[in-house]
Amino acid sequence: MAEVSGDGVSAPLPGRCGFYVERKRRYCKMVVASGKTFCGEHANAGQEDDRKRIPCPLDPKHTVFEDSLAKHLKKCNSREKPHPVYYVQNINAGPEDDVPADEVPLADRAKEELDLLVKKLKKAVEGLNREHEERILSHPALCEALNDPKNGDVAFKHLKQQASLLGHMKVLGLLSANKCYVEFGAGKGKLSHWINVALRGSDNVNFLLVERSTTRFKVDGKNRSTDSANVFERLQVDIQHLSLGKVPLLCEKGLPVIGVGKHLCGAATDLALRCMLGDPGGDQGEQNEQPPRKRLKQEQWSEGLGADAEPAPGAVGANAQADVPVSGLAIALCCHHRCDWRHYVGKDFFRERGLGAPEFTVLQRMSSWATCGLRKAADRSDGALPPGGGSERCEEEDHEHADDTVPSSLDGVVSAEDREHVGRLCKLLIDHGRVDFLRRKGFCSSLQYYTSRDVSLENVLLTAVPTG
Repeated sequence: MAEVSGDGVSAPLPGRCGFYVERKRRYCKMVVASGKTFCGEHANAGQEDDRKRIPCPLDPKHTVFEDSLAKHLKKCNSREKPHPVYYVQNINAGPEDDVPADEVPLADRAKEELDLLVKKLKKAVEGLNREHEERILSHPALCEALNDPKNGDVAFKHLKQQASLLGHMKVLGLLSANKCYVEFGAGKGKLSHWINVALRGSDNVNFLLVERSTTRFKVDGKNRSTDSANVFERLQVDIQHLSLGKVPLLCEKGLPVIGVGKHLCGAATDLALRCMLGDPGGDQGEQNEQPPRKRLKQEQWSEGLGADAEPAPGAVGANAQADVPVSGLAIALCCHHRCDWRHYVGKDFFRERGLGAPEFTVLQRMSSWATCGLRKAADRSDGALPPGGGSERCEEEDHEHADDTVPSSLDGVVSAEDREHVGRLCKLLIDHGRVDFLRRKGFCSSLQYYTSRDVSLENVLLTAVPTG
C-alpha cells in the first residue's frame, strides 16, 4: 500500500509541523527545524525541547519561551502601540449611562414573558414593509472571476455577493471618481479591491480600509500603484474610536466619502453609521428633532470649491471634529444578535414604539433564531448545514454558537418555522431603526435582498444616498 502523501489534512505537509489543529481541522503549516517534528509554537506537544513555552501575557493565543519572555514583550505584535492621530477614545460610542442593566439569558426567562415580548414585537412592526425587494445585481468588473472554474464554491459565493454590491452601488451612482471609499470591517480588503477594479482609469479614487485586527493575505499590495496619485490605505483601529475628520488623507484632499461593508457584524454597523453621520460620544435623541444641517454638495468638494461656496439643498453627514461630506453608503448587514443598545442608532425609533433597552436586549438575542432555527432543523434532518451556511465565518460561527439561541422553555413548544419568523421580525425592526436614523440625517435609505439565501442567510443590504 502506497504511503499517504502529506496534504496538511490527513497528514502533515512535508517539512511542516506535525501538530493537528482541531479548530481548523488540519495540521499546523509552520516550518519545523531540522530533525524536529513540531514547530516552536507546538514544541510542548511533543516535549521535544527542554525550554518551556508559556502563553504570552499580552495575547494567550500564542506562546513564547519562558526564558525569552522579556525580549518577546518588547516586539510582540499585541503590545500596546502609540495611537494614531485619528484615534479618539469612544468617539463613536453611545453614552455610558445608557447601558441596560444586567442581562437575563433567554434560557432563564419564562415562556409567558417571551410570549409578551413577541406580542410587543408584532405590534411594533405594524405598518412596516415586512418584505424587502429582491434585487440581485451584478457588475462587469467581476465577470471574469465569476466564470473562472478555479474558484471553489465558497469563493464563488463571496464573488456573487461582491458583484451584487457593486451593481447596487452603480445603480445609486456611488461608483465615480473624486471619492474616498471607506470600507468598514475590511478584513482582507477584497470589496475595496473590486471597487478599485471597477473604477480603474478613474482619477482621484482613494480607499481607507478600517480593520481593528491584523489580517493575513491582504490584497492591499495588488491595488497600490507607484505611478498613481490614488491612495489605498489601511487604518488598524476599532470603528468605535475612529474620527474620520482627523484622518490625514481626508484632511488633505477634502473628498466626500462613501461607506461600504460586507457583512459588517452587529454593533459595528451602528458604530460605522455614527462614525460617518452621528453625534460622536452622545445619544441621538434631542439633536435628531432638528432638521439636518445643510452641507456643500459633493460635486463642490470634488471640484475643489471652498467652504465659502453657497450651500445647496441636500443633507450630507459630518463628523463632529471636521466636516466630512458623505455621498452615500452600501452595507451588507449581519449578526444582529451582536448589536448593543449603547451604540445602536435607532433608539428614537424604538422609543416611539414603546420599546427601550430591556426589550432591545431580548430582541437582539432572539434575532439569531432567524438562522439558528434553520440550521438546527437541517442538522436534525441530514446532519449538514443548509446551503450557504458556511459562506461567511461570522454566520457559521457567531450564529451557531450564539448564547441562549433557543431556550429549553420553547423547545418542542414553538416550531423551528415560528422561531425563524420571530427572528426575522427582530432583524426587520432593528434594521428599520437604522433606516429611520439615516432619514433623520437627511438621507434616502432602503433595505433590499441583494443575494439569495442559498448564497448567504444574511442577505440584506442597507443603502443610503443624500435626499435630493
